[in-house]
Amino acid sequence: MIRVERLRKEFDGLVAVDGVSFTVEAGEIFGLLGPNGAGKTTTLNMICGVLKPGDGRVLIDGEDVWAKPKEVKRKLGVVPQEIAVYDDLTARDNLRFWGSLHGLRGAELKARIDEALSRVGLAERGDDKPKTFSGGMKRRLNLCMGLLHRPRVLLLDEPTVGIDPQARLNVLEVVREIAAAGTTVLYTTHYMDEAEELCDRLAIIDHGKILTLGTLDQLRRLAGEGEVLRLSGSFDQAAASRHLAPIDGVKLLHVGDGDAVLALDPAGPGLTAVLPRLLDGDLAVADVSVQRPSLQNVFIRLTGRELRD
Repeated sequence: MIRVERLRKEFDGLVAVDGVSFTVEAGEIFGLLGPNGAGKTTTLNMICGVLKPGDGRVLIDGEDVWAKPKEVKRKLGVVPQEIAVYDDLTARDNLRFWGSLHGLRGAELKARIDEALSRVGLAERGDDKPKTFSGGMKRRLNLCMGLLHRPRVLLLDEPTVGIDPQARLNVLEVVREIAAAGTTVLYTTHYMDEAEELCDRLAIIDHGKILTLGTLDQLRRLAGEGEVLRLSGSFDQAAASRHLAPIDGVKLLHVGDGDAVLALDPAGPGLTAVLPRLLDGDLAVADVSVQRPSLQNVFIRLTGRELRD
């Protein structure tokens, strides 16, 4: 549905996006994860036709964004990072104006507005002006504008920045719903937990370059991260060491009386093969917990710094 090929953009000699390429399948939520200034918004602006790339191209449903801009933009919904609402118009009037730009009229437009406001939890505030809204409510109205014409592709640029937890959960739930209904979603964020919870696949971008992309599990494996197992029970340190050390595919991080911590080798036999070996024999293990490596660890491994740096 989205095909990005070798996008490049410079501003006054500064390379903001440097050879970015990826594809997004129909109905997929694809995350573009990176720190502020990594090139996420510039990439999104080239995809939606706001910025012309210095090199490369973007295809939406097989059509070039710059060769057929009108055809492509009918299929696109865009929710920018900056809130784009008219404070002195009511929420309904904002949506009525935006819908008219997409050719919606009359009863159909009214039904779409009612549906959009209900979906984001603003049905009772439709006749109020956004200047009376909280930041989270404005964000949700901003999302309504991008959804009103039922686009086949939705581009979301940091849609949860600066909003309260309840509004954030609402936005994420709406994104899941529209993707489940078949809309293709490209989602930029610098929040690790959002990327982990929401995205089917994601790309990590920094300094204008894609460092890696894939599913979360694929990124963990590429970064050399495996599950961490924590064992507890009525065993002593010496017995645990003797039992655990010979098991292939594990590294002992800590062994003590009644507890042990092991890291699984991502290239090893895997949890289902290792677990029976851990529980086999005389070692009295009462509990096993599995901790998956975090996306933060993957990002640090790839970039050498934390996302917030």
